[in-house]
Amino acid sequence: MRCKMFKILLMGNPNVGKSVVFSRLTGANVVVSNYPGTTVDYTKGYMKIGGEEAEVIDVPGTFSLEPKDVAEEIALRMLKEEKPDVVIDVIDATKLERGLYLAFEIMERFNYPLIIDLNMWDMAVSKGIEIDLKKLREILGIPVIPTVAISGEGIKELTDMEKIKKVIMAKEKRPMHEHLGEILRRIDEEVVKNA
Repeated sequence: MRCKMFKILLMGNPNVGKSVVFSRLTGANVVVSNYPGTTVDYTKGYMKIGGEEAEVIDVPGTFSLEPKDVAEEIALRMLKEEKPDVVIDVIDATKLERGLYLAFEIMERFNYPLIIDLNMWDMAVSKGIEIDLKKLREILGIPVIPTVAISGEGIKELTDMEKIKKVIMAKEKRPMHEHLGEILRRIDEEVVKNA
């Protein structure tokens, strides 16, 4: 029997639909709190994954792990202190490269299992942006799941316990900084096509 509750941190840039993903995962079972000593709030909720209770924390939006304001400082502090079982990085599918910088920082600085949630998938499709998910998964070596949080599309796949267990078991620290330029070049050339 587990001693501690399974913990998921939801991270991402501001305005990527992270709070909508959070609501889809947790429903109405949430608590909004201020981070101690600040006016920055975060939301904590609970859900069942594979019959097991899980805590989900919606971390304040951040562009980088090099904080430029109090909210970003809190996001970094929570990433350090909460010690999640898995991090779900919610990325706006129409702004893939910008969102991936945070994912690269998380992979480089923390050895936490990571899942990419490409939210607003419908918007990317409507703008003629084609993303080769198979190739992106291959390049990053982690799960990449397209979602439309507003409608709930793809949310169930985010909580696939078998997928989460594979991510946890395979958590190798990849030295992303050494290959960042090459990875971004490959993504630009091989993964994303604009109409």
